[in-house]
Amino acid sequence: MTGLAAASVRAGRAPHAPPEDLTQVELVWIEKQVEHWIRFGHEVHEQVIDRRRRILFFPPGTTFALVRWAANEHGTVLSRLDILRAVASGEPCQTLPTVTPGGDILLRVDGWRQVERMLQHIDAIEAASIDPVEVAPDHWRHVHNRLAAGETPRAYTMQRHRAFLLARRIGA
Repeated sequence: MTGLAAASVRAGRAPHAPPEDLTQVELVWIEKQVEHWIRFGHEVHEQVIDRRRRILFFPPGTTFALVRWAANEHGTVLSRLDILRAVASGEPCQTLPTVTPGGDILLRVDGWRQVERMLQHIDAIEAASIDPVEVAPDHWRHVHNRLAAGETPRAYTMQRHRAFLLARRIGA
């Protein structure tokens, strides 16, 4: 046994296999060295490995934002924010560190300036009383493409959100 399963056994916990259709996200928090956290998303289960590590489980179709930050003695070496859609077992997906089996990447930004800009965009969506989990996946793709082109993305308004919800309800 290696990795998290071995750590669970060493910590005196019985390794239990979660349902295979759940996406697993390992979060690590070592103050001022490695910090992974979920900015938004609704997990269905949490497994605490130790005081610095835990695993969150997301059902297929769930959208969540994963923020990863790392530093060394010279400063920040990684700042990244990914917005992902959890995939069903056997569904094609892109791989990401700490995400098993992977996910449908809706948005990816690198560098603290871009990450901070995305966090502000998410805050604006929440200020409009919209849960970011419920935002249209195409909006996250739009934001990714606009940021990659150096452009300003459109705001996600309540009107856009209602249109998305209505289209989803009728199956469009």
